Amino acid sequence: MARPAASDAPAVQQHPVLSTGDIRSILIGILLAMLLGALDQTIIATALPTMGRELGDVDDMPWVVTAYLLAATAVTPLYGKFSDIHGRRVALLIAIVTFVAGSVACALAPSMLVLILARGLQGLGGGGLISLGQTIIADMLPPRERARYQVWIASVFMSSSLAGPVLGGFFAEHLHWSMIFWINLPLGIAAYLIAGRALKRLPRNDRPHRLDLTGAVLMAGATVTVMLGLSWGGVRMPWSAPPVLGIFAASAALWLLFAVRVAMAEEPLIPVAILKNGVVLTGTAAACFGMGTFIGLSIYLPIYFEVGLGLSSSASGLAVLPLMICTVVGATIGGRAMSALKHYKRVPIAGMTVAVAATVSLALGAATMPLWMVCAISGLIGAGLGTLLPVTTVAIQNAVEMHHIGTATGVMNFFRQLGGALIVAAFGAVVLADTGAGALAGRHGEGAGAAGLSSGELMAAFPHVFAAAAAGFVLAFAFLLAMAERPLRGRGEAPPPLAD
Repeated sequence: MARPAASDAPAVQQHPVLSTGDIRSILIGILLAMLLGALDQTIIATALPTMGRELGDVDDMPWVVTAYLLAATAVTPLYGKFSDIHGRRVALLIAIVTFVAGSVACALAPSMLVLILARGLQGLGGGGLISLGQTIIADMLPPRERARYQVWIASVFMSSSLAGPVLGGFFAEHLHWSMIFWINLPLGIAAYLIAGRALKRLPRNDRPHRLDLTGAVLMAGATVTVMLGLSWGGVRMPWSAPPVLGIFAASAALWLLFAVRVAMAEEPLIPVAILKNGVVLTGTAAACFGMGTFIGLSIYLPIYFEVGLGLSSSASGLAVLPLMICTVVGATIGGRAMSALKHYKRVPIAGMTVAVAATVSLALGAATMPLWMVCAISGLIGAGLGTLLPVTTVAIQNAVEMHHIGTATGVMNFFRQLGGALIVAAFGAVVLADTGAGALAGRHGEGAGAAGLSSGELMAAFPHVFAAAAAGFVLAFAFLLAMAERPLRGRGEAPPPLAD
């Protein structure tokens, strides 16, 4: 089936000329929506033990996290495509309503089973909040002006990383665990009202296309099965166990069917033009390995601090702050440099060089380093990685036509989340292989336990974990080098061709 010709699109697609007040109103609305999704991934971690005890089911407690991640990861690309067809405002409002409805169901859950199901509903909404926020910024501003606003998104993630565990622990200890879900109600209402009103000012770049429901079901099924395999492998049963191998085989079959569907469908869920776009492919891969490795470090560094160095939970939280804060600093530098420099890749290339070198130094000497040095090096890692994130996001959005921005952004965020799950599982496998431990109570995307592992065992395993992290950053660096450096478009400039 022939693809639509480039002439089907307007020769020039205009970004709206918005006042500072309009931009601020839209940003407040979408950042509130993004905060809902980001905060929910961190606030629940410290409340999980209390929830398990009060609901009388500690064994199934990890599914409270897994159910959300399965649903959110599976629907992320669907929101992107849906918004390309029906508009960002409608898609974001649906995501907010679904997320808030799931939050209320979680708060009222009388049993662990109901809570797990409600978390799945919540994830169906949460999967669109962050990706759609990035897409709306792309609608609002041309690439040349857009990069500097990526730091706002990074600030949301930093705020949620800092405030989430504290709020979750406070609510669980002093009020009730259900408050971690009730807090989403006023935030969600505010986000709905502000975003719903502000987004009316945005133009519509969507087209009267159809959503490929068959492709959506295949991709969702493939995602859910691979995430289940990553959740169970090395945690509930060995990686070589027949159920785990069967799940991965089923996922591989579904991915194959999805690839066939993309090749044969008249209007596939992910357009062939996007899959053939070299900037989208290399930029997504760089973001996948970079962000995935960062997620892995953010999970395993606290374990290193607590079990390896003997810090308390609160002290461990403080020790990981340099990684979080410096990532935002790096994103600020990368975003501003992208707006000002013609060769905008030079800053993230330098940043990723620093990140790789710093991670290698941890692999070689973390066992003998004092705490302050480990914290300082983790800050360098965060600053270096941070420069990569806004550059890959804006470069990907700059490489596609306006009516494909939602799909491209959704695909990028999908693989960032999936990359995080894969790399967290890989880190866990490294620890298990080095220590011979029977299980690692992992919680993909939010935390991991180290049941049964002594301080000495962890200290022996972590040089290999840091070496694996260095390898992840090297792959991100390689894909960044391979990503073409296209000039950033300004207002009124024609979109790029459909394929690279």
